[in-house]
Amino acid sequence: MQQSQMWSARHFSQQIQRDGDHRSPFQRDKARILHSAAFRRLQAKTQVLGVGMSDFYRTRLTHSLEASQIGQGIAAQLRRKHPELTHGLNLNDTLIEGLCLAHDIGHPPFGHGGEIALHYMMRDHGGFEGNGQTFRIVTKLEPYTPSHGMNLSRRTLLGLVKYPNFIPSLSNLKPAAQMNQLALSHRNIKASDWVPPKGLYECDRNMFNWLIEPLSQDDRELFCHIVASTSEQRQHKTKFKSFDCSIMELADDIAYAIHDLEDAIVMGIVNLQQFEAQIVEPIEDLSDTWLSGHISMLAKKLFSQHHHERKDAIGALVNSFITHIDIARTDPAFQNDLLKYNAVFPAEYEQALALFKQFVFKQVIRKPEIQLLEYKGQQVVMALFEAFSSDPERLLPENTRQRWLVAQNDNNGMRVISDYIAGMTDEFASRLYSNLFIPKSGASPDSIGI
Repeated sequence: MQQSQMWSARHFSQQIQRDGDHRSPFQRDKARILHSAAFRRLQAKTQVLGVGMSDFYRTRLTHSLEASQIGQGIAAQLRRKHPELTHGLNLNDTLIEGLCLAHDIGHPPFGHGGEIALHYMMRDHGGFEGNGQTFRIVTKLEPYTPSHGMNLSRRTLLGLVKYPNFIPSLSNLKPAAQMNQLALSHRNIKASDWVPPKGLYECDRNMFNWLIEPLSQDDRELFCHIVASTSEQRQHKTKFKSFDCSIMELADDIAYAIHDLEDAIVMGIVNLQQFEAQIVEPIEDLSDTWLSGHISMLAKKLFSQHHHERKDAIGALVNSFITHIDIARTDPAFQNDLLKYNAVFPAEYEQALALFKQFVFKQVIRKPEIQLLEYKGQQVVMALFEAFSSDPERLLPENTRQRWLVAQNDNNGMRVISDYIAGMTDEFASRLYSNLFIPKSGASPDSIGI
C-alpha cells in the first residue's frame, strides 16, 4: 500500500456506500468529530472559568471553535511562505480544522480539577490524562462503529497524538513516594502531587501500534522518545509530534493565551497595571519585533471600555502570532516528512506567548476564587468515582454496566468507570452528585435522568 493510502486508511474497514458522497477522508473525519456526542458535551465543560460564573466566558466548545479558526489561519500562512514544502506535506485545511475541533474532547468535567481527581482515583489502574482520553474516545468509545470509535483516518489520529508514549513509561513517581502521597480523605489530596504524565493509556497500545505501522522502525523509536525529567517533582515528557499536530498545538496555545485572556479582562479578574508589569514591559525588552513596538498601545485597547477596541486588540495579537509561525526541521534522523517538520514560533514570539500563558495561569487560573471551584469539582468527581466503583452492577447505567462486565474479564473495569465520569458535563456531574449525596425531599428518578 502506498504511503498516502496508508495514512488515509482506517482501522475498521467499513463497506459503507452512500450515493453521491465524494468527500475526502478528512472531510469525513471532520463530520464525525463535529457530530459526535463527545464534541457536543464541550459546550458544558469548563475551559478556564467555571460554568455559571458569567454568560460571557468561553467553554471548551467555544475554545475549540476558536482554535479551529486559528489553525486554518496558520495553515494559510504556512502555505504562502512554503508552497512547495506544504504541497509535499499535503497540508490540508479540513484536516487541521478537524484536529483543532477534536483536541479537547477527552477533557473531563471541571477542567484541571477533574483531571487530577480521575488520575488519583485511577492511580492503580493506568492513570488518567485528557489527551490520552481523547485518543481513547476517537479510537474506541464514540459509537460510530461497534468497537472502533469514530474510526478516523490514520493521519487524523496521528495529528491528535500530542504525547506518543504511555503513562506508565512517563511516570516519574516512585511507588514509595506515591504511597506517601495517599490521603486519608479525598479532601486532603494536594493537586500538585497528582498532575498526570501526558501520554496514552497502556490498554490502548494495540491501536497506537496500528497507527504508527507506516513508519520505519527507527522513526517509531525516535517518535516515542522520552526526555527524562531531572526533577522528582516533574513527570517525564515526550519530545516529538507530527507536523499536523504541531499546528494544532500552536492554535490551541494562541486561543488559550489570547482569547481566554479576554474573558478575564471582561469579568474584571485582571487589570491594566498587572498586564503592563507582567506582559508589556517584558515584551518591550524583547528583540525588535512588531509585537514589541505595539504591545503598549494594544494593552490600552485591551482594557478599553469600548468593546470594539478590545476586539481590535485581540485580533491584532492573534494575527501577530499566526503570521510569525514558520516551519522548522525537528530531528535530521527522521525519515518520514510528517515527523521531520514542525510548525514553530521564532524565539521572540515563543517567549512572548509564554508570557501570555504564564499571565493567564498566575492571574486567572491560580486565583483563589477559581481554585475553589476547581477544588469543588475535584471533590465531586472523586465522590462519584468512589460511589460507582463500590457497586458498579448496581449503580452504573445499563450500557455502561454492560461495558464494565466485559472489561472486567480483562481486569479493566475501572477504566470503564473512568470513561463514564470523564464524559460527563459539569452540570450533569453536579446534579448526579447532588442526587446521590444530598437527597432532596421528594426526589424522583426523573431528577437524575432515569
